Amino acid sequence: MDVESLAVELFGLRLAEFTAARDEYVAKARKAGDREHAAAIAALRKPTVTAWAAGLLARRRPKEAHSLVQLGEALRTAHRTLDAGQLRQLSHDQHVLIQQLARTARALAAEAGQAVSEPVLREVEQILHTVLAGPGMAEEWMAGRLVKAPDAALGFTGLEPAPGAAPPRRLARPAGPGKGQERPREPDAEGRAGQARRERAAQAQAQAQGEAAEAERLEAAQAAAQEVADRAGTDVAAAEEEVRAAGERLEKARAACADAAARLKEAGRAAAKARARAETAARKAGKLTGPEG
Repeated sequence: MDVESLAVELFGLRLAEFTAARDEYVAKARKAGDREHAAAIAALRKPTVTAWAAGLLARRRPKEAHSLVQLGEALRTAHRTLDAGQLRQLSHDQHVLIQQLARTARALAAEAGQAVSEPVLREVEQILHTVLAGPGMAEEWMAGRLVKAPDAALGFTGLEPAPGAAPPRRLARPAGPGKGQERPREPDAEGRAGQARRERAAQAQAQAQGEAAEAERLEAAQAAAQEVADRAGTDVAAAEEEVRAAGERLEKARAACADAAARLKEAGRAAAKARARAETAARKAGKLTGPEG
């Protein structure tokens, strides 16, 4: 099996099963003498809980995942055409869909025996927001190959408006107003500027939320690492104590063995003397009870 196919298989396992399964494949490759393949497999990293949960959603709910990808395409098109009305509707849709998909990912993870905390759930939502930003990220997510949460994406960077694109519902300016008619309003430049400011503020808020979630994740990871280190320290101390106690028991057992050997040797000597005395007594008794006695 090639490394790409193997990675898809490994990433589809439960998190607790990943390392053992990967190491088993590494051992098989080494046994077959394929060191290069073994090294490539060993380089596969275990995904974070966030990336695994997001990938689980893509694998188990492909239709729902594809709907998010389609929404991203529609959003990018609306950005290119400067379709403000479509952007407002799609922006609303993306928040609703992402929340639904994140909750689905959490439920799927729970079914697989993996708890998803609130900070992790926020990170899953951040991944889904990033999926909307570009087809490359969407393709990687749909393949279920995410190892960690990518950097948060701000809006749809790099998308320039299509040539000739203009905000919708622009009123054409007539040659001149008739009597009793009002002149049609010019395009609301301030309104567009305000909308742009609101979009930038929303993007900045999304970035701040993403950074806050990342900080929470790192703090949780640090606490978990400290807990593991504390447990490891306790285990080492307990193991050292067991080794010390075993050494004491070994010394006591050796002393008891030596003492038992000495007593056995002494008992052998005593038994030999007793046999000699018994033989001497028997000879004397034989003389006393003989014909001449």
